[in-house]
Amino acid sequence: MKISALELNRATLGRQLLLAREPMTVAEGVRRVVALQAQHPASPYLALWNRLAGFAPDEVDAAFAGRSVVKATLMRITLHAVHAEDYPVFRTAMQPTLYGSRLGYRFADAGLTPADAQQLVPGLLAFAEQRRTAAEMQAWIEERVGAGKRDGAWWGLKAYAPLHHAPTGGPWSFGVRPSFVAAGTGPVPTGRTMDPEALRALILRYLSGFGPASVADVAQFAMVQRAPVRAALKALDGVVEQLQGPDGTTLFDLPGASRPPADTPAPPRLMAMWDSILLAYADRSRVIPPAYRPLVIRNNGDVLPTLLVDGHVAGVWRPVEGGIEATAFHPLPPAAWEGLTAEAQALTALLADREEAVYSRYRNWWAKLPEAEVRLLPAH
Repeated sequence: MKISALELNRATLGRQLLLAREPMTVAEGVRRVVALQAQHPASPYLALWNRLAGFAPDEVDAAFAGRSVVKATLMRITLHAVHAEDYPVFRTAMQPTLYGSRLGYRFADAGLTPADAQQLVPGLLAFAEQRRTAAEMQAWIEERVGAGKRDGAWWGLKAYAPLHHAPTGGPWSFGVRPSFVAAGTGPVPTGRTMDPEALRALILRYLSGFGPASVADVAQFAMVQRAPVRAALKALDGVVEQLQGPDGTTLFDLPGASRPPADTPAPPRLMAMWDSILLAYADRSRVIPPAYRPLVIRNNGDVLPTLLVDGHVAGVWRPVEGGIEATAFHPLPPAAWEGLTAEAQALTALLADREEAVYSRYRNWWAKLPEAEVRLLPAH
């Protein structure tokens, strides 16, 4: 069975709750979309605002505080917000990647070895059974490895050890100075050996929220090597089905998963920075036109807040005095501007209660954009 580019786009939007806002709790929404990029504290909130009917940011605060949704270093070694029940298997599946990326480099340059990490982690987690600031964690490490090795040790362990970021307050639950708490998920994995069962579980969860997808897409999402992904998908033969993508690439999906028709309407959206729908694939053309990719995904890893029009990136946005400034990379029809204006009014109302100038530290990128149509979408 072959799936067209537009059908693939609509399947992606449907899985990610972007064809219509759905009435569900925050925890249910996070479970449905699998993982929300959370480098910037505001992004999970804005991602859920785009996806949930009757969205209330206080419910996100409560989900983080009650740990039904947790924030931790996971896929692609970046911060994600995930459902608490998904965290243990995701962390186990990521073990080889975290081991290889965080117990080398600065950790090794400090004169420490993986064996040192395995000795330190249990005590660090015991110390973090109650919330600890980064400074407190660093002091604990310094007592054991010395001041000269402290920074390298903390650089590796804060991502390698199974730690959750603990809410610290502020407009988006997490401030610029993080605190940590032990994940409390049982025995700590060791070594770089892949757990095949955990990887298969991660793949099935990924397909539920981002499928259909290729081997390369799965590997990109998790930053796991393609060989174990292929082996896991082979072991899932009969559990997953194969499709032929628009360019002939083999795609995998869950049997019976929703794949809306290509002509399904896709409402406009103002997407959060680093929204997962822009980053969860090796082939990002299903949502980002290739010519626009370098405009919205910068070389340093910043991913700008985007306009989504008819299911595809059409420009970027930022809050300004009086509303939302929208920069369109190509001409948009009047209906699209009307839809974006309605979204902007709802977004500015949300930001007024939290952080009116959200993402302001990234304003430097707007000076580097090509000439385009810029409109102020008024707040009222």
